[in-house]
Amino acid sequence: MAWYDAVFVQTGRSPALWALVGFLITFAVVRTVTRRIHARQVEHEDTSGPVRDVYIGGVHVHHQVWGILLVLVSGLLTFRFRPESPWIDVLALLFGAGAALTLDEFALWFHLDDVYWSTDGRKSIDAILVGGALGGAILLAVSPVGTTNESNLPAWLYSILVATHLAFALVCVLKGKLATGILGVVVPTLAWIGAARLAKPESYWARRRYRGTKLDRSRHRFGPAYQARRDRLRDLLGGAPADGPGGTPGGPPSADR
Repeated sequence: MAWYDAVFVQTGRSPALWALVGFLITFAVVRTVTRRIHARQVEHEDTSGPVRDVYIGGVHVHHQVWGILLVLVSGLLTFRFRPESPWIDVLALLFGAGAALTLDEFALWFHLDDVYWSTDGRKSIDAILVGGALGGAILLAVSPVGTTNESNLPAWLYSILVATHLAFALVCVLKGKLATGILGVVVPTLAWIGAARLAKPESYWARRRYRGTKLDRSRHRFGPAYQARRDRLRDLLGGAPADGPGGTPGGPPSADR
């Protein structure tokens, strides 16, 4: 299609588009499957159907393994052969799918434990949200650092602007807003807003700089109501944890997908 070619192929955005498509579709499919498997196990239903956990040699193979392999293979093929469209788009689709499979179990390799259906498992949803948002930002961005030197500024001035922008993104991280900091690298406005707003009370920034009223404001803003809103979004996307409100106590502690 002429529109697709003009908007995505000629601008170099088509790989980013297909990586994002692969990421979102794979996450939707894998979470649907894992939630179904988990529900059957909790209800002690038959789990011998086509949708079930994968075991090789008696070992439960988590889907992050297939994700890591997809990311490695698609990445290496891209670096080695640098194909043109449509093959670069196929590799990008596989890369996005692999990234989704891997990040959907981010909590497992963060904690080095099978916490998929625990409250700690919500970190996987955080990782998916950041990954999806970052993919969208990169698709729309004109530069890896969110800005280009279209005004032909002197190199030293442009370097100062980029360094300032990255400093704002770092401030976001120090304020406990990791997702905002990561996304702020690509979207400068997001970094500026995140750096200007209150830090989370447990962050490095708050521990070093907040006292009295300001610390109280931070604790109020990021208190139970804030956490409850976050948890509702996570549970909507990934399912309620077995050990949390709305979950299913007594669910399998391991191999539970």
